[in-house]
Amino acid sequence: MEYEEQAEYEKMVREAELRASEDRTRAIQTEMMTFNKNPPSMINEQLDLDKELERIDYLLRGYTYEFNPETEEKEWLAPEDSEMIILSDYGVHLIRNTVAWYLNKNTLLSNYDEKTILTKMEDFSSDLNDTIFMEYEKVFQHPSFEDCKKILNDRVENKKKLKSYALEILGKEITEEDEDRIEQEILDQIEPIVERELEKIKQQLIKNKLKRFMLVVRQIQDAIHSTYNRAYGGQERKTAREHAHVSETRGNNPQMPVQQRGGFLDHFRR
Repeated sequence: MEYEEQAEYEKMVREAELRASEDRTRAIQTEMMTFNKNPPSMINEQLDLDKELERIDYLLRGYTYEFNPETEEKEWLAPEDSEMIILSDYGVHLIRNTVAWYLNKNTLLSNYDEKTILTKMEDFSSDLNDTIFMEYEKVFQHPSFEDCKKILNDRVENKKKLKSYALEILGKEITEEDEDRIEQEILDQIEPIVERELEKIKQQLIKNKLKRFMLVVRQIQDAIHSTYNRAYGGQERKTAREHAHVSETRGNNPQMPVQQRGGFLDHFRR
């Protein structure tokens, strides 16, 4: 009777081990199928900077990433206000190409120490600052005639409103004839100096754009610095190598681990 109980118990143990082994095999097969259908893209995502360069290009052109009600999706929308366009096409091309020399896999997979990074950043920042400063007339967007004319028209309209308001305060009723007369007076005053006023407006708009000089340099400098920091001590290279090793290990067909025997149940098998 005792022998039958021992045999039955051994049978139950073997069945339990077999089920556990089958479960592990199915889990590994499922994982491998998922792996083959969806290969790891972390390395590609980690080293692919095309999206970042594209984002920088849009930002340099003054675009904003907003919801478009027509397409019902978020997308890059061109600026409606010309004052949001700081750089000319030449300036965008210059800065974008400069950044592209640094935001790439060669930089990410390099191995720099802190002193080298600081030296490179000092040289880069100084040269970038000097280049933009010496070519600022081509780098920054110049206001168009239409932009200047719009501002001058707005000023004429504001003067007209102020004169009309002054008459209202004195208790005078403003007629259409009064409005036409006021407008004509303003135009007569400004006619001899239209060209000079337009030039003054143009210069002021250029100065407003030049105020962004230091901010533009800082933004580019930080983008390059962040890229160098990813290469500090070869960290990016090390991460990519470790991930490739893990992917290679998972890509091979791993053998099932051998079940080690041991424990108090072994005496039932003897």
